[in-house]
Amino acid sequence: MFGKSLKMAALSLLLAVSAAATTIPAGTKITARTSSQLNSGTAKTGQTFTANLTHDLVVNGKPLAKSGAPVRGKVTYVKSSGRLHDPGEISIRLTAVEINGKMTPIATNAFRAKGKSHTKSNVTKIGGGAAAGALIGGLAGGGKGALIGTAAGAGAGTGVAAATGKEEAVIHAETTFTVSTTTTTSVK
Repeated sequence: MFGKSLKMAALSLLLAVSAAATTIPAGTKITARTSSQLNSGTAKTGQTFTANLTHDLVVNGKPLAKSGAPVRGKVTYVKSSGRLHDPGEISIRLTAVEINGKMTPIATNAFRAKGKSHTKSNVTKIGGGAAAGALIGGLAGGGKGALIGTAAGAGAGTGVAAATGKEEAVIHAETTFTVSTTTTTSVK
C-alpha cells in the first residue's frame, strides 16, 4: 500500500515537473518576416501587424515554436517625413508568438527603419533648377538675366524638391528582421 502511494506521488511529481512552465529568457533572439508593408507616412503608433518566424524558436535545446509560426507586433514609434528635411522613421516590436496553438505574450526590443536622406535629392533639384535658370536667363538677357534666372530657377527647384521630397521609412512586406526579448516570459 505504501509502495503504491509512493509510486503515485512520484508519478504526480514527474507530471508536475514536465507540465511546469518553460521560460523564454530575456535576450532570446527571434527572427520574423513581416506579412504586410509598414510605412511611416501611413502607420500609426499602436497599430498592429502580423509576421511569421523564419527559424524555430529554441530554448535550452527545446523547440517551442516552429519556423512559420505566427507572431504579432505593434508599431511603437512613427514620424512622417518632412518635405525638405527629416526623413521618416518607424519602429516596431513583437508582442506575441504562437506556442502550442496559443499566442504567448512577449516583449522585445525595437526594430527601426529610417527613410533616405533628403540632401542629395534636394541639391540635385535646387542646383539643377538654378543652372537651368541661369542658362535661360543668360541667353535671354545676358549677365543680369543669368542672375535673375539663377534665382528663379533655384526657387523653382526648391518648389520641385518640396513637392516631391518626402522620404518615408518603409518596412516592406516580407522584410526579415531580428529582435531580442527584453523580459523573461513563462510559457504554460
